[in-house]
Amino acid sequence: MITWKRWQERIRNSAVVCSFLVKEIVSGYPENIVLGNMGYLNSALTSSSQVHAADEALVSGGGLSHNGKFSYGYASSPGKRSSMEDYYETRIDGVGGEIVGLFGVFDGHGGVRAAEYVKKNLFSNLISHPKFISDTKSAIADAYNHTDSEFLKSENSHNRDAGSTASTAILVGDRLLVANVGDSRAVICRGGIAIAVSRDHKPDQSDERQRIEDAGGFVMWAGTWRVGGVLAVSRAFGDRLLKQYVVADPEIQEEKVDSSLEFLILASDGLWDVVTNEEAVGMIKPIEDAEEAAKRLMQEAYQRGSADNITCVVVRFLTNQGASSHNNSSSSSGGKHPSVEGLRK
Repeated sequence: MITWKRWQERIRNSAVVCSFLVKEIVSGYPENIVLGNMGYLNSALTSSSQVHAADEALVSGGGLSHNGKFSYGYASSPGKRSSMEDYYETRIDGVGGEIVGLFGVFDGHGGVRAAEYVKKNLFSNLISHPKFISDTKSAIADAYNHTDSEFLKSENSHNRDAGSTASTAILVGDRLLVANVGDSRAVICRGGIAIAVSRDHKPDQSDERQRIEDAGGFVMWAGTWRVGGVLAVSRAFGDRLLKQYVVADPEIQEEKVDSSLEFLILASDGLWDVVTNEEAVGMIKPIEDAEEAAKRLMQEAYQRGSADNITCVVVRFLTNQGASSHNNSSSSSGGKHPSVEGLRK
């Protein structure tokens, strides 16, 4: 008969063996690169008792622009994970006499530091840029790189690397500018058709692989294609030890806001891993309330077995509608992530 003490020893020994095997796979890389979630190889064993139901830690909300031209909603949940590394931002500002909408989804890896930093600083850096109105694309590129540089400076005291994707949408007048690094994705519905307006940055894409190799890096298979056998995205904020290869240069696409543009979806890969662009658009097309639409996407991803954190932002374009009152017309996510506060104890 096995005693309780002996049983505990067996469990500990099994965990040690599993950890050893993972480290053997990535031997030759610093341990602080290897450990972590999201894009990194994960050497931690997750207990089933730590799995959360989708609605238990769900955070959602929404609002309406001051001029009544667009509404927005968001929904975010750790999903089946025991930790939360997704952040989001929904913000309305007045810049140069224009009402500006700023929306973002930030998917952290190696911890929350990078995603939290980008959420707090990226849009402030952007709207304070002197060319924000006159040359918005160059302002976005500058803001991405400046935010990345400042985050890396703040990381000097940390031994463990951290990084984050970003998928952002900026509304200025009748212009929608979408920018991204990493694999959080932006999809629009125009004339009833789903159109991806961002590209997932993966290491096995021919141009990304060439860029990495030209910089002296390499891409190898380790469960999926990874930069240096470690990171599953080829562009991101942070990732100091891989920064030579993993850049924060955004790809930017501009769309005209007109009567054919119905809505925009920004989401972390917790959605896109299990839901296609066309399915996502078809799913929420009949749902007029943007918050309910975001919740619908999040819940569907969970039900389909997404193993990741899930965060969705939906922006609906309200053509031919005048300004109207709304309780949350000036609301934003307020610089903090309630679900993270609820989980981290």
